[in-house]
Amino acid sequence: MTKEEWYKQLFERLGNSKFRSSFHLKQKDIDYINEKGLDTIRQHAQDFIAKREAPAVIPNDGKQTPMKGHPVFIAQHATATCCRECIRKWHKIQLGRELSQIQQEYLVDVIMTWIQKEMERNRD
Repeated sequence: MTKEEWYKQLFERLGNSKFRSSFHLKQKDIDYINEKGLDTIRQHAQDFIAKREAPAVIPNDGKQTPMKGHPVFIAQHATATCCRECIRKWHKIQLGRELSQIQQEYLVDVIMTWIQKEMERNRD
């Protein structure tokens, strides 16, 4: 399966989830992204994934990602990259071992793909 095929299937499945599809960027999130730029938002996403998702054991797994306060947090809930259990279920990355750099980059790419789709949706 190509990356494009995987992403197409993933985003279709996320779109069919009542919970996941309920998340959208608010105007203040869009303003923040426009002010900081996508490169900075990507750096924030890399930092959040490295600190909150990459460790093999996360004592507060399932509660480490706030539901608001940063566009990346909203994107993490929308893309099921918010905790290791969701990452296991939706992205097929097993629990109990540290995320590799490639896995972290994949999760950040999924987050940024969602953010870019949201930015385009809000331009219309």
